[in-house]
Amino acid sequence: MSDRSQLISTGKPFAFDQQRDKEFERLAKRYPIRESMILPSLWLVQEQEGWVSQESIAYIADRIGTFASKVYEAATFYTMYHLHPMGKFHICVCRTLSCWLRGKQEIVDYLKDEVGIVPGQVRDDGKYSLEEVECLGHCGTAPVVQINGKFHENMDVEKLKVLLTTLQ
Repeated sequence: MSDRSQLISTGKPFAFDQQRDKEFERLAKRYPIRESMILPSLWLVQEQEGWVSQESIAYIADRIGTFASKVYEAATFYTMYHLHPMGKFHICVCRTLSCWLRGKQEIVDYLKDEVGIVPGQVRDDGKYSLEEVECLGHCGTAPVVQINGKFHENMDVEKLKVLLTTLQ
């Protein structure tokens, strides 16, 4: 995986697809200060592409009417924006105290030993990427795993094994 401050270029121009362009225009009406559109725009890019490229940052800056450096600053500050391609199934494991006390490390160890992926890595076949993240806000149902944005609570290795077999 690349450094969080490194942006990757796709080498091709970026533009929102029709659905995201329509959503961008809808959201733009709600934000009287255009620079407030940076975070929602980054979400739209990531929803469309799965990650945020150098070209998409320039595109957002142009659409909003700001500097690319401001968009870059937000994209690199918030860890939920991916600055490189992720696996088809992006697995986030909460690493905070509640999850740690209830078995998060066993989940990470299983993913390392049996699935062949460590935090901060995309597996060679591109199927999985793994990230340990700060609190996902489900401390009462720890440990929690998030896969492509969907939460899976009270997770353990056995439940994870079953869950991974359902991913297509």
